[in-house]
Amino acid sequence: MDEFRMSQEDVSANHPNVIVPTCEGNTFQKKAHSIRTLSAEEAEKLARDQTLVSDFKQSKLEKEAQKNWDLFYKRNSTNFFKDRHWTTREFEELKACREFENQKLTILEAGCGVGNCLFPLLKEDFNIFAYACDFSPRAVEYVKVLKPGKCILFRDYGLYDHAMLRFKSGSKLGDNFYVRQDGTRSYFFTHEFLSQLFMAEGYEQVVNEYVLRETVNRKEGLCVPRIFLQSKFRKPLSKP
Repeated sequence: MDEFRMSQEDVSANHPNVIVPTCEGNTFQKKAHSIRTLSAEEAEKLARDQTLVSDFKQSKLEKEAQKNWDLFYKRNSTNFFKDRHWTTREFEELKACREFENQKLTILEAGCGVGNCLFPLLKEDFNIFAYACDFSPRAVEYVKVLKPGKCILFRDYGLYDHAMLRFKSGSKLGDNFYVRQDGTRSYFFTHEFLSQLFMAEGYEQVVNEYVLRETVNRKEGLCVPRIFLQSKFRKPLSKP
């Protein structure tokens, strides 16, 4: 854990691609533009697990993806994911994009789940009007075209996140793509893949980096690596 006690000068000198780490309770966090280096044991586990789920099962999972997520929320209600209280800290555009202090900001959250990100945000900022949509029919469905000059703020699982390393053999659907026992699926993004997706549609990349978090359980002596990809893409202004 020594690297999390380094000074800002040490980090800048020794790790030019790393932003200064922060500490919140038992969670340590830093940001980087390259993926996490796996331990020998982790690399060996991923190398062994190359067997893909059968084509028949993959087709079935694709057809039943919406139903599986709906059953997931029916089973877990609001008790599975923790509320996200980091949104305005990590995405300063939510405040900085306003032309005046109390300007009403309209946002769309794609993949809102049961509101673990949205409700804390609305509680903190009363001048936000939000549309929300999710794969599950239990969420509100809404489609909105992004206007020129506006941003898409993205955060999801990054490559080699602890959740990816926990999947058992026989759970792999494809590269960085896995299925859970309940039929819901997870993809673990690389910054190159995400950049290609957005830039192919004409978006400009503003920020595209990994958030590296280490959650420490001191009682059990465990240090769990969590990796998220956090990015910002902007739709270019129309040329005159």
